[in-house]
Parts: sequence; C-alpha cells; structure tokens
Amino acid sequence: MATFAEVLRLKKRMAKQLLKQSGVYGVGVGYKNPNKPKEGACLVVYSSGRAAARLGKQPRSTQAGGGKEIPMRFVRTPKFRLRASASAAQYTRRIRPVRAGYSIGTSSGSGTAGLIVRRVGSSRLYALSNNHVLNLNNSTGYTATYQPGGADSPSSRDRIGRLDRFVQLRRSGNLIDGAISVPLRSSLLTPQYARVGIVPGHVTAYRIGERLKKVGRTSGYVNGWVESVNTDVRVDYGDFGGLGTVQFDNVTVIRGNNPVSQPGDSGSVWLRRSDNYAAAINFAGTSDGRTSIAYPVEWFMQAFRMRVARPGGVGQVKRVNGRGSQYTRPLTLRQLRRISVLQARSR
Repeated sequence: MATFAEVLRLKKRMAKQLLKQSGVYGVGVGYKNPNKPKEGACLVVYSSGRAAARLGKQPRSTQAGGGKEIPMRFVRTPKFRLRASASAAQYTRRIRPVRAGYSIGTSSGSGTAGLIVRRVGSSRLYALSNNHVLNLNNSTGYTATYQPGGADSPSSRDRIGRLDRFVQLRRSGNLIDGAISVPLRSSLLTPQYARVGIVPGHVTAYRIGERLKKVGRTSGYVNGWVESVNTDVRVDYGDFGGLGTVQFDNVTVIRGNNPVSQPGDSGSVWLRRSDNYAAAINFAGTSDGRTSIAYPVEWFMQAFRMRVARPGGVGQVKRVNGRGSQYTRPLTLRQLRRISVLQARSR
C-alpha cells in the first residue's frame, strides 16, 4: 500500500510532464478509494475522458523510487475555469453592512466576498476575495469595488470601496489568487458570514477527506469534501489580464455531490463543518460546478498578514499539527518569496 509521502514524491516528479499533455488539467495526491480510506494513497489525475483513455485504463500503477508500484486514479472532469461571471444567483442582493457570502466585484463582474479580515492591532476591516474578482485586469490600476458586483446591476450608490492589495498572477508558478478591498468607511463591512454568523478564526492546515461547507454568491450554502491536496492544476482564465491558461501549484480539489463552485462563487471561503473555522479559498471549478479548486486560507493570511475579523478584534489561528502528506502545509519562506503582493493605486 502506497503512503501519502511516496505519492507526493511521485507527483513532484511526474506532474510537469503530465500537465503538458492535452486534456490533463490537474495532478495531485488523494485516496486510492475515497470510500475506503484504509486502502491508502494514490496519484490523482484530473483529465478529460479522451486523455484518461489515452493514458491508460483504471486502475493504473506507476513506479516510484525503488520500483514500488504507486496506484493512479483518473478523475474525468471538464476543464478548470475561474468562477467570476454574469449569471443569476442567490446571494446577489444589496446588503449593508456587507458580510461574507454575498456578491461583490468590479463594475463589470461579480464574485463572492469570502471573509471580512483585519490586521492584528488595527481596527480597519477589509473584504477578502480573488484577484480576478476585485481587479479589472491583474494590474495596479485603480479599481472600484461594488456590492453587489457588476453582474448584479449595481448603481453608483453601491460603490463600497476600492482594490487595496492583490497577488499578481502569472502564467505559471502561482500559489494563490487573492486580493483585499478597502471600504470607503469601516461601517460598510461587518465581521459576519452568511448563515453562520461570526467565524472563530482559521486553521493552518486540513487533510484529504475533510468535510467542509461554504456560502457563495451563486451556489449558496453547500457542502463538500477534500478530494486531493498538493495538486498542480491548469486553469483557464480566458482574457483576464491577457493570461489565458494559468498553472497553480499545490492547491486543493474539493468535491460536492451538487454544484459547489459555479460562476460567481469565486472568492468564497470553505469552512470546516465541525467548528466553522475558515479553511480554504475557492477560485475556480468545472463547468458542472461539482468541483472547487481552492487554496488554504492560511496561505492568504501569511501573504497578506491578515486574520479573520471578529467584533473588536481578530480570530484565533488554530494550529493543525497534521503529520503526513495527506495534509496541507503553511507556506515556507521560499514559497512566500514567490508571491508578489502589490499595492493598487488609490486613484
């Protein structure tokens, strides 16, 4: 039986070449049989049906170091795409003060306000979402923030703030798609999460099989589970910032029985079902909506030096000392240096 550490080593060796093949969208670490976790780990390959047929019939094994056979599981899936859009949705109405789970965006599109955050020792509140939700074109140019977002017919009175800081996306080597918006005044935001209330804080890690929930602009209140971690994926960003197809490293794939990441859900934040601690930030998915591509909230907090906002202060950082490659990990100093957090112009 393969261990998660053995599969992760194989993934690091094979992902680059596999992702070069047509119809392969992601390569990560997951369970050989999600319904029987005791059967151990495997290399999970997200691909089109044609690619799966071309690469081999299920189940398939490949050799790791020392000649050990590592099982591969092919998950047939549509292409991964960003999840900001102009479609109709549930959480699209104007709400004041603004809370997590509702529509937010630029003048031309809508995503989801994932969390309300703040710096330790500061009273200023910010709205957390994705770069492609709060930024018009992946640049430092001035971008106004609207609630509801531009896909939900906002008026001029619905401008609540502007893009403050964001992680600039590149065609490869990305870890997070994140941004914060600073409000015109702090009273426009409240440290609340739709249908949940106050979020107690965030976790530093989560594991394969973890049960999660979230509220997003389009899908509303949904449940899912972590299918794979340490997953390298290719995501179609279309004409946003002239990027086209963008590669992310070591992100998370979350699965739902029903749609969990539809157009307009970009920026929504997954919470642990057990205790409401924030875990992962959704930024992409598949056309059927049943797959969410996300990254750990901890990575955002490390890069932006933020915490979950609570009334009068900040939330707890719940340390998860998970051992083994079935858990996500906080970013290393080397990885943090790869992340470029830029200040947007105030005008």
